[in-house]
Amino acid sequence: MKNIIATVQEFTEPAFRDRAVTAARGDAPFDILIAGGTLVDMGTGELRPADIGIVGPMIASVHEAGSRSDAARIIDAKGAFISPGLIDTHMHIESSMVTPAIYAATVLPHGVTTVVWDPHEFGNVHGVDGVRWAVEAVKPLPLRAVVLAPSCVPSAPGLEVAGADFDVSAVEEMLFWPKIGGLAEVMNMRGVIDREPRMSAIVQAALVSEKLVCGHARGLAGPDLAAFMAAGVTSDHELVSGADLLSKLRAGLTIELRGSHDHLLPEFVEALKTLGHLPQTVTLCTDDVFPDDLVSGGGLDDVVRRLVHYGMKPEWALQAATLNASVRIGRADLGLIAAGRRADIVVFEDLDDFRARHVLASGTPVAHDGAMAIEAAAIDSSPLRDSVKLKPLTAEDFKLSATAKKVRLATIDRPRFTNWGETVADVTDGYVVPPEGTTLIAVTHRHGRADSRTRLGFLTGWGRWKGAFATTLAHDSHNLTVFGSDPADMAAAANAVIGAGGGMAVAIDGKVVALLPLPLSGLVSEAPMEEVAEGFRNIRSAMDRVVDWQPPYLVFKACFGVTLACNPGPHQTDRGIADVTSGRLLESPILEILE
Repeated sequence: MKNIIATVQEFTEPAFRDRAVTAARGDAPFDILIAGGTLVDMGTGELRPADIGIVGPMIASVHEAGSRSDAARIIDAKGAFISPGLIDTHMHIESSMVTPAIYAATVLPHGVTTVVWDPHEFGNVHGVDGVRWAVEAVKPLPLRAVVLAPSCVPSAPGLEVAGADFDVSAVEEMLFWPKIGGLAEVMNMRGVIDREPRMSAIVQAALVSEKLVCGHARGLAGPDLAAFMAAGVTSDHELVSGADLLSKLRAGLTIELRGSHDHLLPEFVEALKTLGHLPQTVTLCTDDVFPDDLVSGGGLDDVVRRLVHYGMKPEWALQAATLNASVRIGRADLGLIAAGRRADIVVFEDLDDFRARHVLASGTPVAHDGAMAIEAAAIDSSPLRDSVKLKPLTAEDFKLSATAKKVRLATIDRPRFTNWGETVADVTDGYVVPPEGTTLIAVTHRHGRADSRTRLGFLTGWGRWKGAFATTLAHDSHNLTVFGSDPADMAAAANAVIGAGGGMAVAIDGKVVALLPLPLSGLVSEAPMEEVAEGFRNIRSAMDRVVDWQPPYLVFKACFGVTLACNPGPHQTDRGIADVTSGRLLESPILEILE
C-alpha cells in the first residue's frame, strides 16, 4: 500500500505531473480506471456517463465512457454514481467517543474522505498538548483532517474553569503550525461583539494568519450578527430555524448545515427550495455524532441521505458536501472530479441511500462495500490518560446546605434556550429539599486547576428523574457533571465514572446499572467502535428508565450541553450558575433566606 502521506508530496512533484500528463494524453496507462458509472458533475449539476482515469493521487482524465481501457486496475462502477469524497466542514471526533484512527476507519467506508476537526474537547482537557496530540494522531490516517486551533478554551472565561486557558499567545502558537487550517468555532459571541480584549486579540491573530475564522452564531441577528461578522467571523452552524438560515445566508455567512439537529432539517430544506438554487455558501457538517449513531447511520453521508429524504435534490446535497465545502476550506484540489484534482472519490450505489461501493483517498482504494481495505494507524494514547483528578464523592456532596427553614432559589428553566427562574424550597435537617418539578445538576471541577467543591443547581422542565446520570463528557470544559433526584444515586454514578478514569454511568436505587469507561481524556476510548457503540446504547437504554424524554428539546443529548456556558442564558458550571449574556455568576442557587 502506498503511504497516504507520500501522496501529498507527489501531488506537487514535477516528475509525478509528467506521468499524469502523459497518461492523460493517452501515451501511458492509468494506474486506476473507474469505468461504467454515472458522474455526478458538481460543476454543472449534470448526471452523465463518464470514466475517470487516475494516476497516483491525481485524477488524470475524465473522458467518454468506454473510450479507454488501459489501466493497471479497473474499478467497475456500472449502475453506480461517482462523486467526489465527502467533506465534513465542522466536527468533533471526540463526540464519537473513539480515537481518530477508529473514527477514520468508521467513516471512510461511508465515503467521507475529509473532515474539518475542531479538537477543542482535547484542548479543554489537556491544553495545547491535547491539540498537538490531535495533530499527530491524524498525520498517518487515510482520512484527511484539517485541524483547527480551538478559539475558546474555556468557552466562557471567568464563568468556568477547564483543564487549560488559551490566551492569544497559545492560539498564535497553534495557528503557525502547518497542519492547523484556521481558528475553530468562535463561541464567545459576546466577547467578540463587545470587543473584549481577549477575544479581539484571538480573532485578530487568525486574521493575520490568513486562515479560516469559523463561527458559532447561536441566536445572533441584526446589529449583533453584523458586528460578529465585521470582527472577522465567516461561518455558522448554530441555526435555529429556516428563517435563521436564510437570514445568515443573506448576511454572507458560509453555512455549515449540521445533521445533529434532525428536527430542523426539513425546515432548512424547504427554506432553500424557496431560493430555487443551492447557494455556494451552503456546506454540510455533522458537528457531534454519538458512537451508536455513527455505527448505525454513518457520518456526513447520513446528513446527505436525510436531506435527500426530506426533499433536497441529491445533486444539491452532494454539491454542498463536496465542491462548496472545498471552496470554503480553500482546497482547490478537492471537491470536483476533474483532471488535475485529487482523487478523493466515492462510487455510490444510488442517490437515495448513498451506500458506498468503493472509496478512494488520494488515489488509493481505502474501502469497498462498507469495509476498510487498509489499516488506519493509531498513535500512542498514553498522554491522554489520568485526566480525572478527583477523589470519590459522597451523597453529602450532592446536597445543598442551608441554615434556615425556607429559601428562595434560582433555577435553570428549560433544557435548551435556558431562562432564569425562581422557586421557594423548604429546608430539612440543614439541607434544601429539592422543590417538586426540579432536577438536581451538580458540576465538579476535575482537572486539578481549581477547587473541586461540587456546585449544585436546580433544573426545571427536565421531567421526573428515577435515578442519576454522571458524565465527564460535558461541553465544553468537560468537568464531572451529574444529574438526578437522589444524592445516593448521584454519588454512585459519579464514583463509577471517577473509578473508570472518565466516562458515563447511570445509577438507579443506589446501584450502577450501566457504565461506559472513557479513560482517554475522560472523553474517548481505544476499544473497538462496535464495543463503544454498544456501551453507549446501554447508557441510552438505562437513561430511558430514569427519565421520560420529550423531544425535540428534552432528549438525552441535552445532558451534554447544559453546561455550555458560552450560550445565552443560565448554565451550570464548576463555578456556579453562569450567564454569559449578563456576566452573572451565582456560586450558590440560594437567592434569599426566607425563614
